[in-house]
Amino acid sequence: MTLKPIQIYDTTLRDGSQGEGISFSLQDKLNIARRLAELGIDFVEGGYPLSNEKDVAFFEQIRKENLGDTKVCAFGMTRRRSMKAEDDPGMKCLVAAGTPCITLVGKTWDYHATDVLNVTLDENLAMIGESAEFLGRNSEVIYDAEHFFDGYTANPAYAIETLRAAASAGAKYLVLCDTNGGTLPERIAEVTTAAIDGTKDYDVQIGIHTHNDGELAVANALAAVDAGATQVQGTINGIGERCGNADLISVMANLALKKKGFSVLGGRNMKHLTELSRYVYETANLQWRGGQPFVGQSAFAHKGGMHVHAINKAAKTYEHIDPALVGNERRILVSELSGRSNIVAIATKHNIQDDRKLMDKILSEVVRLENQGYQFENAGASFDLLIKKLSDSFTPHFHPIKYRIVAGDRDFQNEVVFAEAIIKLEIGDKLFFDAAEGHGPVNALDAALRKTLSDTYPSLNEMRLLDYKVRVVDSGGGTEASIRVNIESGDADETWGTIGVSENIIAASWQALTDAVEYKLHKEDAAKQA
Repeated sequence: MTLKPIQIYDTTLRDGSQGEGISFSLQDKLNIARRLAELGIDFVEGGYPLSNEKDVAFFEQIRKENLGDTKVCAFGMTRRRSMKAEDDPGMKCLVAAGTPCITLVGKTWDYHATDVLNVTLDENLAMIGESAEFLGRNSEVIYDAEHFFDGYTANPAYAIETLRAAASAGAKYLVLCDTNGGTLPERIAEVTTAAIDGTKDYDVQIGIHTHNDGELAVANALAAVDAGATQVQGTINGIGERCGNADLISVMANLALKKKGFSVLGGRNMKHLTELSRYVYETANLQWRGGQPFVGQSAFAHKGGMHVHAINKAAKTYEHIDPALVGNERRILVSELSGRSNIVAIATKHNIQDDRKLMDKILSEVVRLENQGYQFENAGASFDLLIKKLSDSFTPHFHPIKYRIVAGDRDFQNEVVFAEAIIKLEIGDKLFFDAAEGHGPVNALDAALRKTLSDTYPSLNEMRLLDYKVRVVDSGGGTEASIRVNIESGDADETWGTIGVSENIIAASWQALTDAVEYKLHKEDAAKQA
């Protein structure tokens, strides 16, 4: 069967950057553009060159890059009223950007033209047509019909006329924008069909640009594709103004893996979607959305014992696709809701899955610890050590004797607040005693622990504390409430999570820190024995 190609147009660098709390540096924008091109994205919108110097610099530098078949687009508005296109500063900036494609946004809603721009309906059509014709002398033109669905509802004939004005002036793509993000899928399909019928005498392609204000951006984009649209605009992870845009991660995954008859990215596989999603999150300094479809950390995470028992026999019972198809992975979570199947799934590497009594013992201990405030979902290393301890296969690499924290003292000369940790522990039959300073008590404790151990275990020098999180387990307890500390550590090969719980935040941190170190050392032991 011949597959219908759907072009993917990414506007992360322009529309996505309008999201609250998002600001890309010039280097960020260049790096993301390269990643998008590597994936095979058809169009990358770089920004609005009239708005800021950063976008001008982006277009200057991106011209030097080899992005393969990916086309970079500059974005801008139609010419101003009562001004020739060739005299308009915005038009000049778009041409100066030197991009193979220019995206031109114009008004489709009659109300927007008359009451916001204060122009007649005929003048608005002239602004669209003259701008598209002028820009088309140098670049391929994509016409973004702003507020198209609102405009079509208010005045269907005029909305279609705005599309025809762009098409008659040479625009190659007409993109229908659900700018307010409030249209429903069935209406999207209906109006997209009308737009295709109203412009069928022109050699143009219809695109769709949806916003997520009704939590329907992806569904709306797919509805437009079903109705005949051949280009989808959106952003990676759906970032953008207000509630964001259509998430291209979900759009591409659905078109490539779920819907029949379509292809994206030239038929490439989707195995890099998770990597791309997280790269953009990291670059934008945003937290991953754990429950994000397809690529979220929790997208294929299973906690209920009945669910895990089922997927061990047939994964498709609780997974709509193989997570590897999008570069993600299955995660089995352990909690008080778990059954023996969860324990078996995680404990397979310990080769104890046939020991029913031990499985029950582990599950019982998990329930007991979770009642105290432990959560092992993001503390796989601590759970791994728990299994070793309960199966009598845990050999400690050191025995803590005592530690002392001096925190909050001030270095008056340099006006710096610091903390100091003093540690005494036993390795074999020898006592070790050392101290270290840090930016806070936990940082000092971490530094002192690894300093004390590093001569005996030099591999700890490559271990790093990556993240530290604290949560009050029982807020009703006031200052005596239990504290849960989660620590993420890593080395050159992997990252791992550990946990500690106590009414004392330092004691909880110490538990998580010692677990992190023990996991690293046990990992090293296993590697030597392999």
